[in-house]
Amino acid sequence: MLSVGVGPVGLSIGHLLLVFAFVVALIVGAIVGRKHKTPIAGTLSDIFVVAMLSARIGFVIRYYEHYQGDWLGMIDIRDGGFDMITGLIVALVFGGFLMWRRANSRRALGTAMVAGLLTWGFTTGTLGLINQQLKGLPEVALTDLNEQPVDLTALANGQPTVVNLWATWCPPCIREMPVLEEAQKRYPGINFVFANQGEHPETIQKFLSEQNLDLHHVLSDRQGQFGRVTGSHGLPTTLFYNAEGNMVDSHMGELSRASLFRGLERFDARHLTPSEEITSND
Repeated sequence: MLSVGVGPVGLSIGHLLLVFAFVVALIVGAIVGRKHKTPIAGTLSDIFVVAMLSARIGFVIRYYEHYQGDWLGMIDIRDGGFDMITGLIVALVFGGFLMWRRANSRRALGTAMVAGLLTWGFTTGTLGLINQQLKGLPEVALTDLNEQPVDLTALANGQPTVVNLWATWCPPCIREMPVLEEAQKRYPGINFVFANQGEHPETIQKFLSEQNLDLHHVLSDRQGQFGRVTGSHGLPTTLFYNAEGNMVDSHMGELSRASLFRGLERFDARHLTPSEEITSND
């Protein structure tokens, strides 16, 4: 499962699990804090905010080269760019500092943090095990824009494949298209597949023409089967399959150059060699 549908909105399951772990920490902190008459909800909120800010800063630093020329993109968290390892380390250090400074809230704060971390670790691990069942390229009915059947496995042809689930009515899908178009040109060793969800080929053709997009492997998934099979309930969703056809990463929401490259890093480095044309232009 990659996302959860809430009415017309799709929410990343990874983000929901993080929020759930924070709520568990708040509840445990409130129970233990009440016994010791030390409310810690504000302190936990401070730790959470500092951790997420640090995770964002860590991500921007790690992928700084992909943000050059896009300074506003550094603060645009819609790309989902967070370095969770950095955030976790900062949360532990900051939480430890607060427990050292505030002895009266030490037990409640420590217990709440452990509860939140265990909840996040357990649920994330369980989700990872579930997603093991989604590793292979799904067998769904896809057609090209001439309505001819396409075999996705044959199209991959032993190369890493990035599958982007999108629709013409989806604003984030439209905003990320130039990023994917650029990556398609930059990395010829990677297949980029654009699986439109639920729209007629004529609608797709008109959109590509109006947006002046030059995309390869634009396919139509009229029944939206790809999203259902992979557990995606929101658009855009981008899936990363290695050369063996196993899903190694996924991203729900709008991609930036940085968040796209984070997914591409899961592929063997030999596939990430830029084309000679791009290299010479750079």
